[in-house]
Amino acid sequence: MIRERKITTNILLSIFTLGLYTIVWFITLTDDASSASEDSSMSGAIALLLTIITCGIYGIYWNYKMGKLLCSAKENVGLRATDNSILYLILSILSFSIFGLEIVNYCLMQSELNDIANAQ
Repeated sequence: MIRERKITTNILLSIFTLGLYTIVWFITLTDDASSASEDSSMSGAIALLLTIITCGIYGIYWNYKMGKLLCSAKENVGLRATDNSILYLILSILSFSIFGLEIVNYCLMQSELNDIANAQ
């Protein structure tokens, strides 16, 4: 069972730690989405490692995959599911040219996970 997390707290921690907390948030998002969707194919630590090794290219795929996982997780708890994988994909590609845009994806994903946590 996943727990609700405050988006504003995550943003503030990310700012105050100069982006280091986003690593924790990335891992937590991945693990919570995998748990909620009952799909163990993604691990937060492995996704982070692959993103670092591929210089961010795996991170683009990760965003797409997270959209699919979150859609599946919403369906599992009986919520109206919207597949935002293309939106996450486009925002992640744009984040290479616009600094700080990746946090928008994290906020959107956390919002979906909070909906799932409230429905459980």
